[in-house]
Amino acid sequence: MSFEDPGVTPEDPAGDLPGNGTGEGGGNAAEARGEAAAIEAVLTVATEPVPPGLLAELLELPVERVEQLCAELAASYEADGRGFALARVAGGYRFQSSEAYAAYVERFVLDGGPQKLSPAALETLAVVAYKQPISRAQVSAIRGVNVESVMRMLVARGYVQAVGRDEGPGQPILFGTTSMFLERLGLDSIEDLPPLAAFVPPASTVEMLENVLRSEPGE
Repeated sequence: MSFEDPGVTPEDPAGDLPGNGTGEGGGNAAEARGEAAAIEAVLTVATEPVPPGLLAELLELPVERVEQLCAELAASYEADGRGFALARVAGGYRFQSSEAYAAYVERFVLDGGPQKLSPAALETLAVVAYKQPISRAQVSAIRGVNVESVMRMLVARGYVQAVGRDEGPGQPILFGTTSMFLERLGLDSIEDLPPLAAFVPPASTVEMLENVLRSEPGE
């Protein structure tokens, strides 16, 4: 006669949650599974990234414990090859689609999603993101065109906001990116933007192009 192991079987979804185990830590493991499930429940209904401090307050746990649980959940989702991931963006945690299935998500968004930003809007947004805080006039000077209407649209969309005033003449309004901008890009902070050096040619190439463009035909 044989007896089946009363522990968690491979088919038991609870076996994938953080802190699962048997033996001395069985009680702690069950408690950890409950804590992880509570985090999943909160993030499922959240409409924006939830800061770890708020999760800690809701679960009555130290922030460090919440960070550990979120890291373990994220690792378990990735190991299981799930279509979603637990990511830290804009200073909080949220569920988002996995990069491995970006093509399907893109197809869904393009078929029924909102209108995409125009190239002019994307260029203006990039200038604000990398040069913030920056005024409208400074953005116009960098792009070489009037950006008044584009800036108004970016503010209305929630990607750009006023962050202060310049101390110079006229004290123009200074603009910067919003938490929604970070959410859309999946970034935790503005410091996570890719460095511009990766997209800028070396000084020697720029100088050569300037000399070629400035030279007159027939020289």
